[in-house]
Amino acid sequence: MSKLAFLTMRIAWEGIQGPAVRAAAETAGIPLIGLPLVFPASEADYRSAIAEASREGADAIMISDNPDVMRNRALIPNLVSAAKLPAMYPFLELVQTGGLMAYAFDLAELNKQAANQIDAVLRGANPGEIPFYQASKFELSINLKTATSLGLRVPDSLLASADNVIE
Repeated sequence: MSKLAFLTMRIAWEGIQGPAVRAAAETAGIPLIGLPLVFPASEADYRSAIAEASREGADAIMISDNPDVMRNRALIPNLVSAAKLPAMYPFLELVQTGGLMAYAFDLAELNKQAANQIDAVLRGANPGEIPFYQASKFELSINLKTATSLGLRVPDSLLASADNVIE
């Protein structure tokens, strides 16, 4: 990878996420193209941003985690694949709809924990006394069909470490 594009919401790009991603890219010596969008983004916004990544010479793209990504979990992987860009996604669900790969926490487990916390509050627990849940298990998911369509060979060592392989 010689240049990475990062697709995120403008509020995150200008907030805490953008500086952290820019610093990580700089530390790794990888030029970064920021693709901040306004929430909620339209299909045209996503098309334009992904086209910009290609025009600017990105040879990979990373998609940030935000609710708009889940809302567009079929559209985004389709546009990224059409642009022939390998991509890292924030959720397994985007790999299931055609994205290349994700390294992510279990979204269903996170929602279950949130429901348990809400239940505890509704049953009278003091919210300040409920332990904060932070995901501690992350899963690597790879879509081999997408890798093949991009002309990529996924190393056996990476496949062996994947939690989910979609064929």
